[in-house]
Amino acid sequence: MSTEPEWIGKGKVRARLLDDGTLEAKCNGITTQAKYYKPLFKEFFRKDFNRVRPGYGDYEVHIVMEFTGDPPIMDLDNLAKALLDSLTGAAFHDDSQVARLLVERREGERERIIVRCRALNQFDAPGLT
Repeated sequence: MSTEPEWIGKGKVRARLLDDGTLEAKCNGITTQAKYYKPLFKEFFRKDFNRVRPGYGDYEVHIVMEFTGDPPIMDLDNLAKALLDSLTGAAFHDDSQVARLLVERREGERERIIVRCRALNQFDAPGLT
């Protein structure tokens, strides 16, 4: 019976590595200033969560902004760029390695940003053995 990995981090940002290699990070609270997230996450990966090393190959990234009440007015593309920049050097070497990107805004129980990043295995493609 497997248990959920523990979250690492003491401040606004926390992260964990799942059994399948997915890096999952979250930041409690949201702001409409997307540029706020890049240094926040980058510093977290540098100081508090340095157990990951950047990899090569293709990656998929799923970003969710959860909000309560009225949806915040923020361009999700700006949020995605800030978070991809913060993952550069932590999860992958360059954000051009992101082959699949999903960014969504949805109502949730609390205001937060959730980021999931995982390497895509080229051998999982249909028709390859």
